Amino acid sequence: MGGDLLNRLGDCVLQAISGVLGSLRDALGKLVELPRNIKQALLLVLDMVFVIAAIWAAVALRQGTVGVGFGPVEIFCVAFTVIVSAIIFLRLGLYRAVIRFMGQQAIWAVITAVSYSTLVLAAAVFLSQAHVPRAMPFIYWGIALLLIGGSRLVARAYYQAKLRSLSRNVIIYGAGESGRQLLTALHHGDQYRAVVFVDDDPRLQHSVINGLQVARPEEIKRLIGEHNITQVLLAIPSASPERRREIINSLVGLPVHVRTVPKINELVAGRASVNQIQDIDLDDLLGRDPVPPHPELIDRCITDKVVMVTGAGGSIGSELCRQILTSGPRELLLLDNSEYALYRIERELRDLKQATGSTLEIVALLGSVQDQRRLETVYSTFVVQTVYHAAAYKHVPIVEYNVAEGVANNVFGTWYAAEAARKAGVETFVLVSTDKAVRPTNVMGASKRFAEMVLQGLAQRDTRTRFCMVRFGNVLGSSGSVVPLFREQIATGGPVTVTHPEVSRYFMSIQEAAQLVLQAGAMGTGGDVFVLDMGEPVRIIELARRMIRLSGYEMQLDSHAQDHIQIEFIGLRPGEKLREELLLGSDVTGTGHPMIMRAEEECLSYSQIHRHLTDLMHYCDTMDCAGITSVLNAAVSGFGSHEVRHDHVWRKQGMVGRATVPKAKPKTLPSAASSHSNVQELFPDKS
Repeated sequence: MGGDLLNRLGDCVLQAISGVLGSLRDALGKLVELPRNIKQALLLVLDMVFVIAAIWAAVALRQGTVGVGFGPVEIFCVAFTVIVSAIIFLRLGLYRAVIRFMGQQAIWAVITAVSYSTLVLAAAVFLSQAHVPRAMPFIYWGIALLLIGGSRLVARAYYQAKLRSLSRNVIIYGAGESGRQLLTALHHGDQYRAVVFVDDDPRLQHSVINGLQVARPEEIKRLIGEHNITQVLLAIPSASPERRREIINSLVGLPVHVRTVPKINELVAGRASVNQIQDIDLDDLLGRDPVPPHPELIDRCITDKVVMVTGAGGSIGSELCRQILTSGPRELLLLDNSEYALYRIERELRDLKQATGSTLEIVALLGSVQDQRRLETVYSTFVVQTVYHAAAYKHVPIVEYNVAEGVANNVFGTWYAAEAARKAGVETFVLVSTDKAVRPTNVMGASKRFAEMVLQGLAQRDTRTRFCMVRFGNVLGSSGSVVPLFREQIATGGPVTVTHPEVSRYFMSIQEAAQLVLQAGAMGTGGDVFVLDMGEPVRIIELARRMIRLSGYEMQLDSHAQDHIQIEFIGLRPGEKLREELLLGSDVTGTGHPMIMRAEEECLSYSQIHRHLTDLMHYCDTMDCAGITSVLNAAVSGFGSHEVRHDHVWRKQGMVGRATVPKAKPKTLPSAASSHSNVQELFPDKS
């Protein structure tokens, strides 16, 4: 019976304590939410209460009794000390510091303020001959410091504990300078709470840095389970690409989101800071070493020259512009038919120009590569010396749905731009091509291969312009590529859509692709097709799995996974094939760059190009999709018997599957008419 009574009494006491603590927690929570000026006033009042309490406690401790009797003189000393202390505390800025971010400087300010308050109290006692113990000011200093400073530390601890309850536990991989800077930055935020460092350096392992223990990489899996880790933050900006990939590969199978701080070159250049946490770089997803550029090749066609980029607002075009700007051209011309894309890249380049102190002249030009008169005027007016032709429709299914416009832009846009360059005496013309031009199974690839053949035909003429083309695989991060799509699908919880389990592609980074284009322009002699040794192709499903796991999720088939993202196979889209190729044959030769090859490929005679261009122009003008594909079938090796099945206009007209009826040639637009006459001039019929 007595035991039950004690148990009930203990429960009541615990409930009372819990209630008091809960009320105190609620009061602190409401206090934190008050306006800043009110909190400052309340804190000043509280500090003065602490000053009075410290004086009373100092006398009581020295006299050994709580019954302290103060006379008029002693009360005057207390009042004087309180008033002067308030002025001192305000002048020393004790209330400007935000308590939750209070650091070492704020703590020293509290010590200084309490010390001055003690001197004021001692002076008041000495001058007024107050009846208090002589040791009282020294005891007061310790008690006041404990109350005033301790209250701030308790408030900061409470706020940080509240933040920790809302923040996500993370591991910082890298205990070097960047890791310590990142830890400091995280302490001032409420998103992440670092619980441990991980580092490869045996000298740092099992030590404590800034309050965090440094663990070995082999312990990561255990630490994730013990501390409920949600993210691993890589703070290894100076690590080599090989080492970064090794670390990322070791983290792929763990149920954590892997993120990183910017690389060392971005930190040194001032383009980023350590606390800018971001997703894993696309280069790290590539799985191979980037091709190192040769600066002397890049500069050869750019430095102190007038350079023009068509399609300057696109993914490849904009990256070309960024790298061209750093190579010191005399003038940079940006051509694009999208006003917004042109505005965006021009603004970015002007900011970059200002940051680098460049005197480069940047000219933004609205226009289409299908307007040859516009191109001729631009080339001759600005005396353009180098052209990088990146304007094209590149999305395979979109071109399958818009056959005539896709072919007109990719083929005739290239021809008009190149012919205008020949007439204006441009020194170098470089076409940005694609691996989809090799034995194409879609209209986009066939149109790009035909564009290459037009340049090969132009190169056989007596011309001052060097024509060449650069062929590479998929570009990571470009508009329409799989990586941005996968990231968007992962962010929304999936599913991640893959066309086919066996589909694979060659990949390269967008920076690497731009460097290849710039270097190829310097190596071309006329009609060259350059390809990159891109290693082994990457299976798209493996890329998807890698991105899912690095985002902290698992696939649905993983039995130990908690958060699932499903991979869904949607089938090959119109015109797509399982595997891409870079070469039509095996006849390749080396170049001045160890990773760039020159392909020796077939090209058509003048009369054949003339006949195909004439027919193709007629079919594009009349929107005859079957006629367009018949020309491409005849001209492009490996294209085969492609049948138009998806073009929107063709389907709406009910022409899918029907034989084409010969049509009278319509009147063409002025630009098309002038271009047609140029066909006769450029490729005279020799049949």
